Amino acid sequence: MLTEVRLTGYGGQGIIRMGYLVGKAAAIFDGKQATMTQSFGPEARGSACSSQVMVSDGRVLYPYVNTPHIVVAMSQEGFAKHGRNIVDQGTLLIDEDLVKPDEIKKGIKFFSIPSTRLAEEMKAKIAANIVMFGFFTAVTQLITEESAKKAIKDSFKEKLIDINLTAFDKGYQYGKELLSAGGRSASGGNKAV
Repeated sequence: MLTEVRLTGYGGQGIIRMGYLVGKAAAIFDGKQATMTQSFGPEARGSACSSQVMVSDGRVLYPYVNTPHIVVAMSQEGFAKHGRNIVDQGTLLIDEDLVKPDEIKKGIKFFSIPSTRLAEEMKAKIAANIVMFGFFTAVTQLITEESAKKAIKDSFKEKLIDINLTAFDKGYQYGKELLSAGGRSASGGNKAV
């Protein structure tokens, strides 16, 4: 089983790091095969960027995402560029404060989280990508919670591990609660379409 994942946002949000963590969790700690590619504009911060991850039970023969099964959008520009190019019955995750989808392809499973706001509440806006990583882990179940946490512990300096695990748990719990509520938040804003 091959799963194509595209993570998109703007430079400075940690999109590439999130792709790295997904691939590391899958390949090193879940025993799957994974590849990651990345792209970003000439301006490092503030320009569009994306990370593409292929996760498979067998060998990955081609490392580039064509039509993703999962899209994570953390910027409006990223959504506009990649949010509609998704397989039928695919999964779309967005940061609901930064992305306002004008149209979602019919049959897509759609979930949103205020990942940047949750990170700001922790006084760690820079960890919004890790909140989203936790949400991604809970909602897609592509990687296990245990492997995701191991990837975090193995990828950050010791002084940054606790804050990133806290951010991960915030996103993970949000996703679990959303799934147990049938895909809807208390405000009714999140839904599976």
